Amino acid sequence: MTITARPTWTTSVTRPDQPDAALLLREYMTEMVVRYHRRPALPGEVDEALAEMPSDDLTHPSGLLVLAHHGTDLAGCAGLRWHSGWAELKRVFVRPAHRGAGGGAALLTAVEQHARAAGAEAIRLDTRADLVEARALYARHGYVEIPAYSHGPYAEHWFEKRLG
Repeated sequence: MTITARPTWTTSVTRPDQPDAALLLREYMTEMVVRYHRRPALPGEVDEALAEMPSDDLTHPSGLLVLAHHGTDLAGCAGLRWHSGWAELKRVFVRPAHRGAGGGAALLTAVEQHARAAGAEAIRLDTRADLVEARALYARHGYVEIPAYSHGPYAEHWFEKRLG
């Protein structure tokens, strides 16, 4: 009888301008553009979205970016932006080949640990209505819907998790 070990999830903090991070952030934004428009991305559209919603502040001192590996595979990312007393969750993404294997939970656990270590009392996020899988992930992990705290063009649902 052969037992195959399942790959484990590992996370690490990186800068958004590092090659693996830039690749995942582009994949994230491509998926956001495609899902929002319900069609393939047009030439230049992803670059425009990356410029409109940059991630360069997801590094010290304004935030951080976590990369996740599933076994040896680069598999996902999540970012935090620091605010006074709380952190904002941004850019949660798991590559399609690794979805359903616990990557979202691994990323949330990692960013929550980093937020607690930085003294944040809560994590907040906003998301779109069409991102139903993300909303379900947040609810499963103790995030509750709250009144709007932001007014971005794509913010339709707002969540918070108290870390205390």
